[in-house]
Amino acid sequence: MTTAAPKRADARRNIEAIVDAATRLLAVDPDASINDIAKAAGVGRVTLYGHFDSRAALIAEVTRRAVEHTEAALAEVDLDGEADAALGRLLEATWRLSYRYGALVVAAEQVLPVEDMHSIHDAPAARVARLLHRGRADGVFRDDQPVAWQLSAVQSVLHGAATAVHRGEITAEQAPGLVRETALAALRRV
Repeated sequence: MTTAAPKRADARRNIEAIVDAATRLLAVDPDASINDIAKAAGVGRVTLYGHFDSRAALIAEVTRRAVEHTEAALAEVDLDGEADAALGRLLEATWRLSYRYGALVVAAEQVLPVEDMHSIHDAPAARVARLLHRGRADGVFRDDQPVAWQLSAVQSVLHGAATAVHRGEITAEQAPGLVRETALAALRRV
């Protein structure tokens, strides 16, 4: 068995510059070209393709890193206390991350297998589902709807907020509070 030689410092810098540029551009435009990404990274196409053999491979790496960052950030959210307050904090944090990565989801959907896209949402959905179950047990959240439906509703609110910000209907600063209040209003027992 052979192991790959460690990459040189300049190669590591180029990879980071490419991934950072791809993340920025794909978050705004899911159809950002390799030429645009290479230019934004300050490298040529040959250098980019020397590290990523295809646009799909680059998007897969950008997505992997975005998921890692998202998971780490969401794991830091305080989920103690009342279930509705904890869910509110989680929804606001989720919104900020969703907004940061924006259209990257669309780019990923274009190149990643459906199973991979579903698995990307598994951990965040499980976190919300645990809070929903806790809130149901505490009598805070309604239990007359399937949890899967409530998860879909929460996801729709998050996606709707992103669309509203991009249309100029609300600001990015307004969105976290609106996401929190709208989702919690739909989930709370009346």
